[in-house]
Amino acid sequence: MSGKSKASPNVNGAGFDATAAIDPKHALVPAVQKVNEQRVAQGFWPKFRKVAAKIPFADDVLSVWYCARDPTTPKAAKGLMMAALAYFVLPTDAIPDILGVIGFTDDAAVFAAMLALVGKNLKPRHREAAQGFLARMKGD
Repeated sequence: MSGKSKASPNVNGAGFDATAAIDPKHALVPAVQKVNEQRVAQGFWPKFRKVAAKIPFADDVLSVWYCARDPTTPKAAKGLMMAALAYFVLPTDAIPDILGVIGFTDDAAVFAAMLALVGKNLKPRHREAAQGFLARMKGD
């Protein structure tokens, strides 16, 4: 088998593009999880501070961020949470965020789907931390 005949589309050709949209089928692949974690580490707080007042699901986004960083959260749940957070951070998505509230409907749908799958991992402490941060943010 030659290097050109490998089955994986991410091995040959252009390879993995860290700025491309996230394929949900690969959310739990370790290399993708690492890229998602890097995207979230670099882009979460700037994006969140910029849009928190514009989105009605800001408390969910922040609760998921706290949960994904909690060492007691299972790895599979963290992987899906990081994928949703990375999608939120990604500047290019299905509906551009520059379109105002409508631009965040795809982000809300991604979070709703993710929460349906792994939302049981969100603990009251994650929601309380999110609500506390949002209250402090409004007080600024």
